[in-house]
Amino acid sequence: MTDPVIDVRGLVKRFGRFAAVDGLDLTVSGASVHGFLGPNGAGKSTTIRVLLGLYRATAGHVRVLGLDPAAHAAEVTRRISYVPGEVILWPNFTGQEVLDALAGLRGRRDVAAERRLADDFALDTRKLVRTYSKGNRQKVVLVAAFAAPTDVLVLDEPTSGLDPLMEELFQREVRDAAAAGRTVLLSSHILAEVEDLCDAVTIIKDGKLVESGRLADMRHLAASTITARLPRERSVAVAQQLRGLGVATEPDDGMVQLSVARTLVPAVLGVLAETGAEDITCTPAKLEDLFLRHYAVAAR
Repeated sequence: MTDPVIDVRGLVKRFGRFAAVDGLDLTVSGASVHGFLGPNGAGKSTTIRVLLGLYRATAGHVRVLGLDPAAHAAEVTRRISYVPGEVILWPNFTGQEVLDALAGLRGRRDVAAERRLADDFALDTRKLVRTYSKGNRQKVVLVAAFAAPTDVLVLDEPTSGLDPLMEELFQREVRDAAAAGRTVLLSSHILAEVEDLCDAVTIIKDGKLVESGRLADMRHLAASTITARLPRERSVAVAQQLRGLGVATEPDDGMVQLSVARTLVPAVLGVLAETGAEDITCTPAKLEDLFLRHYAVAAR
């Protein structure tokens, strides 16, 4: 096995007495897309700033590309493309001048990739930044990030301000970057976007890890939803059979809606099929179910 591209263990970052991040573990494998989830104030942006060497960790082990970003910030950031959610650019520069400046700071660029991406994102790089909408300012940094010859993309709410067509293009570029061997850390509040793109996710709450792993392996943590219409004369007997499997149900006019652990789905579907149930649907657990499970209390 190769070493992880991002390896964080027991990260603590305090501001005075306040712990913005408190004992966080985060492992991101190479050539993958890793989702980093949590609401505002959960500690995502603070963690990202530690990874970029902008903040020094109060405690813990932090390595990016095998280096401590606090001690090797310039070397680490030269190999990282970073896209923040709130973009502030030089207002009197044109879009092209911004791309030139960012490439100059890094010392490396791919001009052909920049031109292709600017065309794909429908970005007029001749215009002054002060005339750009929020979405066009976001496009400038996305073009710079994807075009740069870097190993890692750190994307913090990167699609803020983009229209749906541009979001689709963004997702294509993320997939292409991972396929080319780049590593992507994606912090987003758009759960459908994370579910479509990510191989693995890390969910944090109040600066602490609450869930992490491959998305395919984590679905067992949330139940699938099964609905069916039962034969009226069999509904009571079927309900008893389901309760025997540990699935509680009270048929309503012959209809049942069940919350079923993944391991029980085959058995429950078997019972329903044997009893002549109709209109059976089975909806697998989604990332939203996993996420809301941890934030239901906070949401209320």
